[in-house]
Amino acid sequence: MLTGLLAIILYLTATFLLVRQLLRPASEHPGRNVIITLGLVAVTLHGASLYAVLFKPDGIDLGFFNALSLIFWLISLVLLVSAYRRPLGALCVPFLLLAAVSILLDMTIASQRVLIINVAWQLQVHIIVSIFAYSILTVAIVQAALLAIQDQRLRNHRPGGLIRVLPPLQDMESFLFQLIAIGFVLLTLSLLTGTLFIDDMFARHLAHKTVLSIIAWTIFLVLLWGRYRLGWRGKTAMRWTLWGFLTLMLAYLGSKLVLELILQRVN
Repeated sequence: MLTGLLAIILYLTATFLLVRQLLRPASEHPGRNVIITLGLVAVTLHGASLYAVLFKPDGIDLGFFNALSLIFWLISLVLLVSAYRRPLGALCVPFLLLAAVSILLDMTIASQRVLIINVAWQLQVHIIVSIFAYSILTVAIVQAALLAIQDQRLRNHRPGGLIRVLPPLQDMESFLFQLIAIGFVLLTLSLLTGTLFIDDMFARHLAHKTVLSIIAWTIFLVLLWGRYRLGWRGKTAMRWTLWGFLTLMLAYLGSKLVLELILQRVN
């Protein structure tokens, strides 16, 4: 509980300092690397808090809010580490806030689905790879939204406001497709490990998740093909990214939300 509360405080502090730096870049305040380091301390405490709630004596608790908190922990870690080399402060802000909210929800709302600890290591790899894929592609959709806003404002000759705190358009677009490519590879590994190590991926309780994941994989495949063969960018890339992301989130978080919180089922 204490580590979770400290993580929330540090996430909010880092977010506040990032926003202040973005709004007043010329004023005197902690440097970007100092703020990122503060965020990484929050991530470390978040990880310690997660470890305590995930690993139970009788198994691994992957309930809806635990999974949500884990996803935002991974997203925050990836973004903060990347931010040492790229000016990603504007992208970090919403996810650090969401990481803080996910900890709060995890601490206050009960939702439990236990994965027995003696499950085969291959299935554990499948679960970890899947969560990494969802996390990276979640960052990609926010990056795509920022890119679309940036492109529209520049086309309308309105470079002020949010645009002035974002990296150059070309760098933003390059980072977006790097994220999508990494997420696609992880999603491919997730489907492969699921096919190899799960007895029946189309069993009744898995069919909807499997079908939606395959649809999302196909969408991202078409998007990457369109990018590298047809030069897709801008609104076209944004639409395909959005549909792929929504399909994938419905496959995982949507199904967990319905099963656990609405139907009150734990398996």
